[in-house]
Amino acid sequence: MQAWISDLISWLLTTLSLPEIGLSAIFIVSLVSATLLPLGSEPAVFAYINLAPDMFWPAVLVATVGNTAGGAISYATGLAAEKAYEAWREKHPQNTEDGNTPKNKAAGRWHELGQRWLTRMGPPALLLSWLPVVGDPLCAVAGWLRLPFWPSLFYMAVGKLARYITMTAGLLWIFPKLGW
Repeated sequence: MQAWISDLISWLLTTLSLPEIGLSAIFIVSLVSATLLPLGSEPAVFAYINLAPDMFWPAVLVATVGNTAGGAISYATGLAAEKAYEAWREKHPQNTEDGNTPKNKAAGRWHELGQRWLTRMGPPALLLSWLPVVGDPLCAVAGWLRLPFWPSLFYMAVGKLARYITMTAGLLWIFPKLGW
């Protein structure tokens, strides 16, 4: 089974790297990399723009749309998880010593600090959705906390657009022409 999955991933990456696939490959890689799966889309965008420098803005915009769509999927995943948790809690109430049901969905100092910060900041906190490691879970937590969807999506898109412009322009500045 593991060899089959490895072959499938290898085939997919080979197919997506074909120049004639281009922007659709960037969209797919950007979408998948914005979910909780570990994949980076910047190398694909950089490689494509290095091959076709006149496609800088189309590639950056397609990558932004794909990555934002992936962020929306993460948001929906968080929202669905929160709804499933609430449904489970209704069926399995756990009374505390004083007879009340606990109000927190999770416990711990870091959870409370993160929830307070994200609730206070609201959707503008999703400007940070471009950050490695914490950006994708941040979108899921926004769904879990039921932050307003459309403002959240807007701030995700702005943050991700800024990342693609900065990262791609920076890579092009550092590695002007790799001769691919």
